[in-house]
Amino acid sequence: MDNRRKLIVNGGRKLEGELRVHGAKNSALPLLSAAVLAHGETVLHNCPELTDVDAACRILTHLGCRCKRSGDTVTVDATNVSGYEIPDALMREMRSSIVFLGAVLGRTGRCRLSFPGGCELGARPIDLHLAALRQMGADIAEEHGYLDCTAAGGLHGAKITLSFPSVGATENILLAATAAKGFTEIHNAAREPEIVDLADCLGKFGAKIGGAGESVITVEGVPRAEPCEHSVIPDRIVAGTYLCAAAVTRGELILTRCEPRHMNGFIPVLEAMGARIYTYGGGKMYLSCNKRLTAPPTVRTMPYPGFPTDIQAPFTALCATAEGTSVFVETIFENRFRHIPELVRLGASIKTEGRVCVVQGVKRLSGAKVCAAELRGGAALVTAALAAEGTSEITGLGYIDRGYESLEGALRSVGADIKRV
Repeated sequence: MDNRRKLIVNGGRKLEGELRVHGAKNSALPLLSAAVLAHGETVLHNCPELTDVDAACRILTHLGCRCKRSGDTVTVDATNVSGYEIPDALMREMRSSIVFLGAVLGRTGRCRLSFPGGCELGARPIDLHLAALRQMGADIAEEHGYLDCTAAGGLHGAKITLSFPSVGATENILLAATAAKGFTEIHNAAREPEIVDLADCLGKFGAKIGGAGESVITVEGVPRAEPCEHSVIPDRIVAGTYLCAAAVTRGELILTRCEPRHMNGFIPVLEAMGARIYTYGGGKMYLSCNKRLTAPPTVRTMPYPGFPTDIQAPFTALCATAEGTSVFVETIFENRFRHIPELVRLGASIKTEGRVCVVQGVKRLSGAKVCAAELRGGAALVTAALAAEGTSEITGLGYIDRGYESLEGALRSVGADIKRV
């Protein structure tokens, strides 16, 4: 990670103004991989400018696609997909690169790739992905850190029951099932809005999909996927990060182009802490917070529609200055508290044990030099630095850029004193 670049934050300034929420990283990546399936040119609108999106486009180009960007629109021409192997260097660039497996296997009948990289949040086993694809007719060999997957006779539908509602596994099954012969049922499927967004796009390709957003999804594959135009949904985690940043500075913020109903897992927590939140039609949300917040009761991360693991880190930063004690229980990833020692450098009073984190709110934080170790933890450090007295320096920006489109530019536009050097 290049530590020569850093954010300089002079804290203590209220955030006030209006911010547009960009497209969801966790939706854009599976949608880009889905473009491999379409025989022609797929157009994705509201596609965020992120390093993870750039990495996905490099993978597509390596496979024989042509990618181009104009503003927030990315066009992928998959007419001449010829490759089936994704090099180790490209796989290591982003943690969700495994989502290309179902699409490439479905389109070409073969896929060879290494195990994925990205943020080190702990184990993210892909056994659910592999077991499901084997049920659909794939032959998968694992050796020397590589997966060699073939489906010489093509994939076929299957009834698949996931032991955990894994987002990545559900996405890979949806992608593979779109190209498979026959009918697929996914039981205990992930219910995230990003799953619904992918299913909507695959439906435009010609697949018949029912139940997306519920625990049972059905898919009838299509012999030849036709390309389409599709708009990426707003990023609920980015929206939540903006809200935490405004609340921690006791500010006032309007979000536009967001989807409030996708944030029902954490908006009630903000309201219980004392923030006033109003939603309007047309994707608008308003937050006002003019006093010190109250620590929430125990917060447990859960699969959607529960409290998202991806927003836990910004919330621990928010609770660092709340009145009282907060307890966070992380049930999704075992290594999701890597930002805590850095928050302590800023003056936070936080103790961790295993998957439990106890935050004792303090009246003030102080600027310090800190380093992001993963994406959402990096956003938490920025959130805390906005409220801290004095100047903070944040390095490890490569992680933040994976999921936030010019985070410093957005925050500066609503009053933060923050710059990248």
